[in-house]
Amino acid sequence: MHPETVKSARVWPVLRAYGRAARKYPKLLSFAVGATVLISSASIIAPLFLRTFINVLAASAPSALAVRALLVTLAFFALTNFAGWVGQRVRMLSLNCIDALAMADLYNEAFGYLLGHAHEFFISNFTGTLTRRVTRYSNSFEQVMDNLLMNFLPALLFAVGVIGVLSFRSIYLGAGLLAWTVAFVYLQFTMMLWRQPLRNARTAQDSRITGFLSDAMTNHSAITAFAAVPYERASFRQTVALWYAATKKSWDADAWVYGVQGLFAIAIETALLVGAVFLWRRGIVTVGDFVLIQVYILGLMNQLWGIGRNMRQLYDAFADATEMLDILETPHAILDLPGAAPLAVTEGAIRFDHVLFTYRDGQAVLRELDLAIAPHEKVALVGSSGAGKSTVTKLLLRLYDVSEGTISIDGQDIARVSQESLREAIALVPQEPMLFHRTLLDNIRYGKIGATDEDVFVAAKQAHCHEFISRYPEGFDTMVGERGVKLSGGERQRVAIARAILKNAPILILDEATSSLDSESEALIQDALAKLMEGKTVIAIAHRLSTVMKMDRIVVMEEGRVALAGSHAELLAQGSNLYKKLWEIQAGGFAVDAPVVSED
Repeated sequence: MHPETVKSARVWPVLRAYGRAARKYPKLLSFAVGATVLISSASIIAPLFLRTFINVLAASAPSALAVRALLVTLAFFALTNFAGWVGQRVRMLSLNCIDALAMADLYNEAFGYLLGHAHEFFISNFTGTLTRRVTRYSNSFEQVMDNLLMNFLPALLFAVGVIGVLSFRSIYLGAGLLAWTVAFVYLQFTMMLWRQPLRNARTAQDSRITGFLSDAMTNHSAITAFAAVPYERASFRQTVALWYAATKKSWDADAWVYGVQGLFAIAIETALLVGAVFLWRRGIVTVGDFVLIQVYILGLMNQLWGIGRNMRQLYDAFADATEMLDILETPHAILDLPGAAPLAVTEGAIRFDHVLFTYRDGQAVLRELDLAIAPHEKVALVGSSGAGKSTVTKLLLRLYDVSEGTISIDGQDIARVSQESLREAIALVPQEPMLFHRTLLDNIRYGKIGATDEDVFVAAKQAHCHEFISRYPEGFDTMVGERGVKLSGGERQRVAIARAILKNAPILILDEATSSLDSESEALIQDALAKLMEGKTVIAIAHRLSTVMKMDRIVVMEEGRVALAGSHAELLAQGSNLYKKLWEIQAGGFAVDAPVVSED
């Protein structure tokens, strides 16, 4: 799902989703709807007392009886308006509660479902765009709910009430207003269909700006290093220019719509008053009826114009909500089978049996991969870029599902066990550690949620994190910055190792665990890694072959298959092969401290 794709706002699916959220709080919803009915009733009834007041003034001479009638009428007028005021307060408080509760539920729903998507989903979408979609989905509920209960429903009730009252006075007045209302609603619907593509285009360009900003902020160091600030500014100006064109076109359409609405308002007000003149001449309506008609027309126009003014906001809300709704309706690519049992790791034996893996674009990465890893065996995967080394670990973590074949742990097909239990049994030390913008304590504790502070301190010491944590004034309470940018590469790597030590899972994946360390730091943690690997089944991806010399077995991969396997000495003793070639290059001093091949 590309962030720049223009999606049509889907009104009914959004309303159904928001309706489910609101119906979780039926009492509050009942109060809000009931209060809206009370407000609309008061706005219809109050002008009737004003009509009576005007008629008494027009038909009576000043007298005590007339004054008394006027004061009584004004008392009822005030009481009716007060009832409307009470309704306003009840509706406001009820809506405040519904909005806050439902928006919190929608945040949790969107976040929970978003995290359930597979690895491929996140690498195919801008982080900033996904973040904004979650926020918009929740915020749009407030806009939709408030518009429905504070604009659309009151306008509907008021229109029905006004048409009913005027029809009682004269069927001609009621029929005229009804015909105009139907024509106006039809016009609004037609204009909505005309404007919606323009609004969708504007929303898409808005998301494009968000994605561009997120991408640029994330890669700020690269922009600076390559002196690409002018290029990025020019690219952003082009993106903003597209947003400007889409936004202006959408807002210009709104201006024309408001103009048409204004003409309709002038037409109905003039027509009803002209009709009332002829009815007054025939004695059907009174002077008070003129006031009643004027108040009703002004009130109805105000509500309908309010709908027009808020229509842009409402359309944007539907478009914004649709973006997240598309994600919520996209099935998760990696799912637990119904009744999936938790993985039970007794030995830690791993088996790749005739595994074939192909990306969606048709690129085949693994071809009939057969690999058996014995319990507590330490295996290194080496090979050229694109050989499939990283793919092996991603499939083991079930970030992707195999296309054919099976992967099993202690004889259990990992596709048939729960994902949570599978990943709890595996500790990962990645080449690029993934840190949160939280404290060092929180980041290390992520290896074992719920671990005590003392457990975290012990793991940090074993990973030699204390050497750099002690330099910070706030110690373990130091915030590491987004993605851990306040730490050096070696420091981030040691935090990742501390996580794995704290997790103490039976299976360990090391993805170039010492690649970001200088020689001194690497020496400090080699013994920590040795202790970490004790009693565990280990898969290590290696580029510097000097780091895997002591592994039980070295597996050389080529084109998604196992080409060679054996110990370091066994592979060097064989004839010409890829491993021997790589070793001779590195041992010869051409690239002793640098990887000769990049990660696939």
